Amino acid sequence: MRVGIGYDVHRLVENRKMILGGVDIPYEKGLLGHSDADVLCHAVADAILGAIGDGDIGQHFPDHDPKYKGISSLVLLAHVAGRVKQKGYHINNIDSIVIAQMPKIAPYRQEMEENIAHALDIEVAYVNVKGTTTEGLGFTGQKEGIAAQAIASVKR
Repeated sequence: MRVGIGYDVHRLVENRKMILGGVDIPYEKGLLGHSDADVLCHAVADAILGAIGDGDIGQHFPDHDPKYKGISSLVLLAHVAGRVKQKGYHINNIDSIVIAQMPKIAPYRQEMEENIAHALDIEVAYVNVKGTTTEGLGFTGQKEGIAAQAIASVKR
């Protein structure tokens, strides 16, 4: 068995959609990034890539490559799932947390878990998404950005 950790941060800006875990969440701001800036999916992808010893999302999907402009991060996760299979592993589980003052994650958790599981071609029971705030502290607490962390375990 192998374990990997992922972490990602994106700035909140006006005139962008808020996409988390593949869910379009109604909110006054969205996340800035080359792709859809889905901070949760990016953290999950990095955790999985770390677990299989295959670099990070910046290596696989560089932000200067126009083919990834605006791409759904669920598509990127599906590609990562393919890398897992190529290396002879399967995903045991994903545990993740979105760190944001707003929007609240709880109403969208189940759909996020389903989206991530579908993209990774695993059972939804093996994906966990949580949300937390920083009690108004730091860039997440001041609503300047959103962070996410994830841990993935894989085995042959």
